[in-house]
Amino acid sequence: MSSYADLLRTPGVARIMSAQLVARFPSGMLSLGLLLHVERTTGSYAAAGLVLAALSVGQAVSGPLLSRLMGVLGMRRVIAFAIVACTVAILELALVPQPVGVSMLVALLAGLSYPPIQPAVRTIYPKMVNSRQLTPLFSLDASAQELIWVGGPVIVTFVATQVGTIEGILLSVALLVGGGIWFVASPELGRVRIPRSKRRFGKVLGRPTVLLATVVGFLLIGSCAAIETGVVAVFGHDGPEAGIVLAIWSIGSLAGGLLFGHVPISPWALARRTLLVTFGLALAVFFLDFWWLAVTLVISGLGLAPALAVIFAITSASVKFSDTAEAYGWVGTGQLIGAALGSAAAGFLIDEVGPPGAFWAAIVLAVAATLAAVIGRPWAPDLRHRDASPMPDTGAVPVTPS
Repeated sequence: MSSYADLLRTPGVARIMSAQLVARFPSGMLSLGLLLHVERTTGSYAAAGLVLAALSVGQAVSGPLLSRLMGVLGMRRVIAFAIVACTVAILELALVPQPVGVSMLVALLAGLSYPPIQPAVRTIYPKMVNSRQLTPLFSLDASAQELIWVGGPVIVTFVATQVGTIEGILLSVALLVGGGIWFVASPELGRVRIPRSKRRFGKVLGRPTVLLATVVGFLLIGSCAAIETGVVAVFGHDGPEAGIVLAIWSIGSLAGGLLFGHVPISPWALARRTLLVTFGLALAVFFLDFWWLAVTLVISGLGLAPALAVIFAITSASVKFSDTAEAYGWVGTGQLIGAALGSAAAGFLIDEVGPPGAFWAAIVLAVAATLAAVIGRPWAPDLRHRDASPMPDTGAVPVTPS
């Protein structure tokens, strides 16, 4: 734990990590918040799934594209524009009654303008710490990310069920705007400039390691989103049980990230950690009651943040610095699409067969993530005797004073 304390004492690390955490919290809130809102206004989980699918299509396009633009126009300019455009679209979804088709179009625009906070911060990290600290920093960041993917749904579920679905979405917007302004104003964004990549757009996804990280992240977060939707369906909209179970899950994931953050990353690390996630979810489906779900989701959570830490580390170690933003754009897009489509698939299955359908969808996605990690093992770099810093570009990387 002392290494984490040393990390947080490094100038700027605590500030930039906190700012990006707040700015990215809506990533874990919007899918479930929109699912609850559209389902409540239309009476159909299937209609909600269509809106989420449109959001995911927009995110699929915007993630790597806006990340690539940061090397051309600068991080601050791109992120600030995206925050404004995305906020307007989300507010329209929450406040304007309209047909499902119109909501799908607006959700598409919200996805197209989703701010590329994750690629920006993961590009900055290697310039803030020494090589020895980088892998623990990715582990700490992965643990913090679990507050987004698991803690975010807890908050939006509580607000949506106890106050209202519109208020849940408005809270997401407030975090997006407030955290986004904090992040854009951080001096670290002025100290590091992403060099313009010499590769054509999309070529970085052809690197096997980046593709592996993107696919596994897509499946893993999709599984999490299906579980979140299933837990809400099990306990209903009116009680706190769903939020409490998801909070317990987040505690398990945070504990896993901190406990395993120092374990050296071997080529088998990703497969082992996704297998632990799958094992916990497979146990969960047998008894859909409060205490059984709490225990089994803690088991699953112990592998979740560590698996994400591996994804971040192997991505960083496999690309040049000028390509890191776009690479993380693809990885982030995979995770965001997974979150939206996992919720959507679970929603359709809940309409058809009830809450157990969501849990089976989560298990299938987790098994697929594990199989992908096993198949992709030859592409996973061995980081037991090297750091996770990106490969240097030819020539000097421009760094400007704040």
